[in-house]
Amino acid sequence: MKKLKAKDLISLNLLTIDEINLIIEESDKMKNGPRNTNFLQGKTLAMIFEKSSTRTRVSFETGIYQLGGMGMFFSSKDLQIGRGETIHDTAKVLSRYVDGIMARTFAYQTVLDLAKYSSVPVINGLTDYDHPCQILADLFTIYEKRGVLKGLTLAYIGDGNNVLHSLIQGCVKVGMNITYASPSGYTPLESVVTESLEVAKQTGSKIFATQDPVEAVKNADVIYTDVWISMGQEDDKAKRLADLKAYQLNSELLSHASKEVLVMHCLPAHRGEEITDEVIDGPNSIVFDEAENRLHTQKAIMKLLMS
Repeated sequence: MKKLKAKDLISLNLLTIDEINLIIEESDKMKNGPRNTNFLQGKTLAMIFEKSSTRTRVSFETGIYQLGGMGMFFSSKDLQIGRGETIHDTAKVLSRYVDGIMARTFAYQTVLDLAKYSSVPVINGLTDYDHPCQILADLFTIYEKRGVLKGLTLAYIGDGNNVLHSLIQGCVKVGMNITYASPSGYTPLESVVTESLEVAKQTGSKIFATQDPVEAVKNADVIYTDVWISMGQEDDKAKRLADLKAYQLNSELLSHASKEVLVMHCLPAHRGEEITDEVIDGPNSIVFDEAENRLHTQKAIMKLLMS
């Protein structure tokens, strides 16, 4: 059985092109194969959540159940981390009990430290820096719809957040071009772009930045957006809504794109802010296929790391 060379799934920039392709291939097998299997029979996944979740929790918990194992949910209040126990000690202890750890945290360093001190696989369920599992499911969804990834162009509209970081990292690994349209002050981290440009030299991908959303969508095969106010940014809501107002994915913006363009959003959506009802529920939207595919890709990741 094929496995990832990496012990953990921390960030897309730490995966090889072959590993990303293997996850996409396994996602397809999970979706189109038997719903319930015994690949992880008797195995347990510890799921640590510092942030609330719908898709991440349900897809991992349902996924490991369908693989024959069991998921255990922990909020930060359920673990001694919330009372001062170190990540080092938590990782060491959990490794004696479970077969894998998934963490959805604020700090990227938390996931790095869990992986450093854990002897079992660690999966990054989301951090403020990136969202690798989401983008692996997104790449699978695009491949499922188009039958190819290399040479396609994805346009991202809005806040240059953790989702955009992983989109840039993932797109360049599979040979996709990516254009992002973000206002000043909302662009992705320069370190992410610089590192990804080096990968793009090998794969032939192009990364293009603009402040004009119309320019971004004109030649796009896929248009992607995300919320403008992420968890922890609520105090800046009024300013962020004003600054990003011109970056709404609505029918007017969509009219500048190809009629066959795919519309994606990682959810949850704030309808009427970054995206409108007629777009997210429209004929170009594959948002809910994308959401479903989180389940199949999480199953693929767990099987490849934990079996």
